[in-house]
Amino acid sequence: MAPKTDFPPVRACLFDMDGLLLDTEDIYTACVNIILQRYGKPNLPWSIKAKLQGRPGPAATKIFHDWAGLPITSEEYIAQNTDLQKLLFPNTKPLPGVVDLLASLGRTRYWEVATQDDGKTEERGRRVHIALATSSHEANFRLKTSHLTELFSVFPSDRRVLGDDKRLQAGRGKPLPDIFLLALKTINDSLPADEEPIRPEECLVFEDSVPGVEAGRRAGMRVVWCPHPGLKKEYQGREPEVLAGRMGEAGDVDLHQVGEIGDGWAEQMEDLTDFPFAKYGMVIPPPEVEEEACMKETSKSVVVENA
Repeated sequence: MAPKTDFPPVRACLFDMDGLLLDTEDIYTACVNIILQRYGKPNLPWSIKAKLQGRPGPAATKIFHDWAGLPITSEEYIAQNTDLQKLLFPNTKPLPGVVDLLASLGRTRYWEVATQDDGKTEERGRRVHIALATSSHEANFRLKTSHLTELFSVFPSDRRVLGDDKRLQAGRGKPLPDIFLLALKTINDSLPADEEPIRPEECLVFEDSVPGVEAGRRAGMRVVWCPHPGLKKEYQGREPEVLAGRMGEAGDVDLHQVGEIGDGWAEQMEDLTDFPFAKYGMVIPPPEVEEEACMKETSKSVVVENA
């Protein structure tokens, strides 16, 4: 089919975390392989790891345990894995392009301050809202990010949807769309009264996993897929099906929600370096806009103090 090209500008970016923002996928693999080696088992292949990515913990653990056939219970495996992760997760690092991408999106908030007096929002640019949508539970999230507080400060606390968020229905994790729809809701619930709610087609999902791509497509959102080199090799030749969300990761549930091959709603990127903002209708403020906004905020503060 001919790809769609007349998309509206992106007004919201929704981010996965593991393997997309942070280099946690290799850490996950290292922890699992240590346990497998303890019991004389082969290392985790990408054919299995691909099924674990992006899924809630309980679902991923069941898939792994069914494959591995370890002579220990799931509870014992989880305990060993948790101990290893506590040692290694505090060493996580941002993946290529992530720091600049998040900083650039964060700067779009200065459009609001810089244009609120002259009314030139449409001419100069508008804020791009961001939210986090990760299957990691809060304890693991803190392990992975406590040393990266500045990086994650661009995500307001009320716009972080974690895997154990009570608003998520049990069993409705990725590849189902709920987590991204909830992330969008957190943005719309906190928009200024004069800003129109953001529609799913105005959202751009950033994912590294195949279930995550499917979740984004099922949510009716555009998707950027940045797979790990190992995952990329595993799905070589099947990229169009992945981008359409048609790998069947959710079984036969809500099949009408997936995309079509070559429909233009998703694309693959090597990493997030030099992200093409203009391609998605996003305008990043130049340094002078940030300086102008900061000066206005400072001036208003002085006026208030002297009043």
